[in-house]
Amino acid sequence: MADALIGAAALARELGGDAPPVLLDVRWRLGGPPGLDRYRAGHLPGARFTDLDRDLAGPPGAGGRHPLPGPGPFQAAMRRAGVSDGRPVVVYDEDDSLAAARAWWLLRYFGHAGTRVLDGGYQAWLAAGYPVEEGGPPAAAAGTFTARPGQLPVLDAAAAGRLAAGGLLLDARAAERYRGDTEPADPVAGHIPGAVSAPTAANVTADGRFRGPAELRARFEGLGLAPGPAGERAVAGVYCGSGVTAAHEVLALHLAGLPAALYPGSWSEWITDPARPVATGPAPG
Repeated sequence: MADALIGAAALARELGGDAPPVLLDVRWRLGGPPGLDRYRAGHLPGARFTDLDRDLAGPPGAGGRHPLPGPGPFQAAMRRAGVSDGRPVVVYDEDDSLAAARAWWLLRYFGHAGTRVLDGGYQAWLAAGYPVEEGGPPAAAAGTFTARPGQLPVLDAAAAGRLAAGGLLLDARAAERYRGDTEPADPVAGHIPGAVSAPTAANVTADGRFRGPAELRARFEGLGLAPGPAGERAVAGVYCGSGVTAAHEVLALHLAGLPAALYPGSWSEWITDPARPVATGPAPG
């Protein structure tokens, strides 16, 4: 849906208006390089850097590599970044929104409905010829955001397993990780039995922008997301390695007008219990 994305031109107009949005730079990649270095080399004017590992996740452990942060720490992090209730927020990363979608999902989960993603990220802003800043974060007044968790649906491990067996659970990781051919981040390779491979790379074009709603809807319906009872849409579940790229899939489903629940712990939590089954290979098993 259009309320979740904003283009570079529209954002430039809003930043020049009377009530500009708060900008959060969420550049991050699994294994690096550090997003803060990219931020210091150039960022949107007035943007504050938000560290995914520190600000958008709790401590790693039994809940996975990027468990949900608690309401208190998340609220404090967002207030430090200048986020307030009632003031719009725009989040961005380098280009494909993989990290920005995590910030989008968390802010909405904790009750900030006015959060959007810059489609195409920093590279789209550069390509449009808009100005950037270098150096450290600008001085900014603390925000007044109040975290109210539970505004978006989530799954725990048991619910994810049930959905994989009797509904539709999408695995947002690359296909080779789903199959178990390779696993660069977790000690066990494979997927949740019954889950369907749905890599996030197919949600965006070559320049990192999201595909259109109709194209996304056709993709997910082709993966098995059929209407539910009385014509209602069945709710899909989504997981990935640690709940980051799964948020990107939830955003893509949202753009397609399809509801979805996130399994925040994802694969890195699933494998902490050896009693939970693991499947490998190219098809749900």
